[in-house]
Amino acid sequence: MSESSSARQRKGGQGVQGTPPSESDRTSSETESKHSSTSAGEKSNVGGFGVLDVIRILGGLLLLSSALSYFVTQESITWGWRPWFSKPQHVMAWLRGPVLLTDEELKGYDGSIEGRPIYVGLNGSIYDVTAGARVYGPGGGYHFFAGRDAARAFVTGCFAEDQTPDLRGVEEMFVPIDDDSDPTAAPSAEVETGDELKRAGGRTGVKKSELKIRREKELREGRKKVQATIEGWAMLFRGEKGKPYFKVGEIVREEGWMDKLPRRELCEHAQKSRPQRKDMEKGAG
Repeated sequence: MSESSSARQRKGGQGVQGTPPSESDRTSSETESKHSSTSAGEKSNVGGFGVLDVIRILGGLLLLSSALSYFVTQESITWGWRPWFSKPQHVMAWLRGPVLLTDEELKGYDGSIEGRPIYVGLNGSIYDVTAGARVYGPGGGYHFFAGRDAARAFVTGCFAEDQTPDLRGVEEMFVPIDDDSDPTAAPSAEVETGDELKRAGGRTGVKKSELKIRREKELREGRKKVQATIEGWAMLFRGEKGKPYFKVGEIVREEGWMDKLPRRELCEHAQKSRPQRKDMEKGAG
């Protein structure tokens, strides 16, 4: 074989090997690859669950729970739970941002100005009670709470006298009255004998040092009860007790504002509601 023919053969062989695959070859290869991957996927899912199966199961459980909730409650598909973002008025308040008002500015939101919401202040927080306009609006039974922070009245029940946020001394209404603190007791009912209190009839009371410790303890417990009462009302105004109310902001006050207010005594109603120690001791006995 001549060198020229060998060269031609080598050249021809190189040309065949270097020719790129045709379009039909690529299509056939991609089809085989997809078929292989599909087959592998089907094999891997045999005996197990795919993502779609999990989604279908969760969706079915959610639908079943919603149907059962409506059947039981007759009104809600979420078992009575309504997150704040499901309530349009809450969402609008969130978009507007927190309401910041002074006590004087808060007075303009008592329902007397048409078009404005009705706000109630409680221990420095502002709540929207517009949904309860019949109660908190003009002519309503609790209108005296609208447009002001009357935290003290929420605790004492003296709605006319205690329309103030000043809670100082309110804990006294939870401290029991006994012979050595009863304002109606006769002056001769007790005399001091050394470190003890001797009451009428010769009965000896607790030592003065013990009395001081007891009073401090009862005042601490009284403050806790005051805060618990305030929190109970706050839960109502936050909508946590079924009412369509919600918090919208805070009352802006200068530092030391409470020190500028005159110190208040317990109102008559709160004073009369104080427990009697002798009754508590009889109950304990």
